[in-house]
Amino acid sequence: MTTPTDSTPAPEPAPDAAGTPAPERRSWLRDHSELGVCAMLLALGALVLTDALTMDVDITQRGPVGPKTVPIVVGIGLLVIAALLAVDVLRGGRGEAEGGEDIDLSEPADWRTVLLLSGIFLGAAALIEPAGFPVAGALLFWGAAFALGSRRVDRDPLIAAVLSLLTYVVFDKLLGVPLPGGPLMGVL
Repeated sequence: MTTPTDSTPAPEPAPDAAGTPAPERRSWLRDHSELGVCAMLLALGALVLTDALTMDVDITQRGPVGPKTVPIVVGIGLLVIAALLAVDVLRGGRGEAEGGEDIDLSEPADWRTVLLLSGIFLGAAALIEPAGFPVAGALLFWGAAFALGSRRVDRDPLIAAVLSLLTYVVFDKLLGVPLPGGPLMGVL
């Protein structure tokens, strides 16, 4: 019997008939890691349903299909998918390895890009009310292009401004979804 103070190493897995070492035994949680996705989907579905069912819609109700309909359908869908995925994982189903992706899984994550995109998104969210959607959207589109590697300062701001203005016009004027115009409200 060995004690915790012994320095004897753990035995190596026995090789198989071909001489390759046997794989290490994995823990139950590691083998069922997809259950974390199930938990996230379950929580998101519950949040969406709670928000939809507590929504005050007296002013905006225009017919039998109101603003609660889509969030309720999405929330129920998330709960159903979470349950079906959990059943599949517990029955031994596993996701397939990403074979078609053009990424090297041995490389570390690009945290600089993730942090830049997060900062740009939060900045645009903070600017949307005081500066308006066209300005905040243009900064969002341009910042995302920059964070993802585009360095064309002669063309990217122009494309971002056109995309942002087009998005504003489509949503605000054509679809009737009010977006804050900011200083450009009188111009547009």
